[in-house]
Amino acid sequence: MNSSRTVSLADVAREAGVSPATASRALNSAYGVAAATRERVAEVARRLEYVASPEAARLATGTTRSVALVVPHLDRWYFGEMVGGLEEVLRAAGHDVLLYHVGDPEGRHAFFEHLPARRKVDAVVVVAVPVTDHERRRLELMGVTIVAAGGQDAMYPYVSIDDAAAVRQATEHLLRLGHRRIAMITAVDPDRTDQPIHRGRTRGFYEAMTRNDVPIDEELVVTTTWGGVQAAEAMEKLLSVRELPTAVLAHSDEMALGAMRTIRRAGLRVPEDISVIGIDDHPLAELVDLTTVRQPVRDQGLQAAHLLLALLRGEQPDRAQKLPTRVVVRSTTATARIDRSGAEHSAPGITRH
Repeated sequence: MNSSRTVSLADVAREAGVSPATASRALNSAYGVAAATRERVAEVARRLEYVASPEAARLATGTTRSVALVVPHLDRWYFGEMVGGLEEVLRAAGHDVLLYHVGDPEGRHAFFEHLPARRKVDAVVVVAVPVTDHERRRLELMGVTIVAAGGQDAMYPYVSIDDAAAVRQATEHLLRLGHRRIAMITAVDPDRTDQPIHRGRTRGFYEAMTRNDVPIDEELVVTTTWGGVQAAEAMEKLLSVRELPTAVLAHSDEMALGAMRTIRRAGLRVPEDISVIGIDDHPLAELVDLTTVRQPVRDQGLQAAHLLLALLRGEQPDRAQKLPTRVVVRSTTATARIDRSGAEHSAPGITRH
């Protein structure tokens, strides 16, 4: 990269051996440019770290009135709710919304490498995507406003919940019911194995247990990837320990449902033998009467959009906004059964050797 000056479109065109007009059409995927030429220009732009000039774009066409939403999943309730809230506010304000799906490593790499050289938006909203340092640098090359919505650790203005606080609420609910052998099924992003385990929701569990002077049995903490099936398999591990937990906390409601399936297939009862609590208040949680910690997902999208619009207007809103969560008690949690010795009661019919 030439760090002494800004790389121009003319630099890209000269290096690629084409005219500036052809380089512009190639980077914008316009009609009439051969595939080989388009790829050559794109490669030069990537190598030179060319960023389309916001000033030039405004002079030529005015602001784009477009916002990019970067989303890792399109088929999950959480992301649908978040995007729905964002889109509602942005479209009402006259902005087009461009959805970029970065669900697999290849798509994610392509997005972060190509988008800065093909600037077509005035702003980017990163929806629950923990970005790497390299990805953060690529986004910032665009020179546009960036906002994070939900589950973020990026150094951008953001709207989210306090994940650690949500799990502290769930853990303390179980502790108030007398549970001490509390298991946790933690979730990690399979594409971000570099993330430390004891962060966010996991950190909240350790904090709550420590504050209440309750020892943590590491055998009862199982880590898997997000999803109900994965949690069902993790629950099998928890049922194989010598002394069973009396309660299980899952990092999401969908994971809690997976855990409940395994518990019931093992001939145990929820909550009589093992209490279960989730996080989110997914629509299915009410249908199965799952105790959970409710987070306002759509409201996070709505508020993140308002935050973005305020920044685009040149205002100075609160750049770190966290919405509250609360425990919703239903029928999957109950008081821990205590035997005459004062110890928590083990599930009947299962003996560990």
